Amino acid sequence: MSADHRARGRVLVTKVGLDGHDRGVKVVARMLRDAGFEVVYGGLRQTPETIAETALQEDVDVVGLSMHSGGHLTLVPAVIEALRRRALDVPVVVGGIVPKRDRQVLLGEGVAEVLTPGASRDEVVDAIMRASSRRLGRPASEEKSVVDD
Repeated sequence: MSADHRARGRVLVTKVGLDGHDRGVKVVARMLRDAGFEVVYGGLRQTPETIAETALQEDVDVVGLSMHSGGHLTLVPAVIEALRRRALDVPVVVGGIVPKRDRQVLLGEGVAEVLTPGASRDEVVDAIMRASSRRLGRPASEEKSVVDD
């Protein structure tokens, strides 16, 4: 692993639940890799437990969840809880189809950032940078945020 990748952070990007749409998460994985992050691709149809175990085993700095199935209010808190059970203080960034009424709910549940469809490459990279900076103890340039569509 290069020093540049570790300096940016290590990110697990994955899909939780039964959602089989993977084009967006693969695009995000490539965006992050091209921006200098080390990316661990977790794949489709993961459980909260398998995501937390992968985060532990891979020593990631951020977990990125792609949501398109409508299960975000159940599945995302379950992932956060699975991380906590393993004593992992890893920020979770959620991207995908999240209705406006649910975005602040997710932030209240402990999500670091919420990205919506149409988020630009810069918005995605900046959100992961903010989350990674908090995890790695660097000053965060901004607080939790929602990147609106």
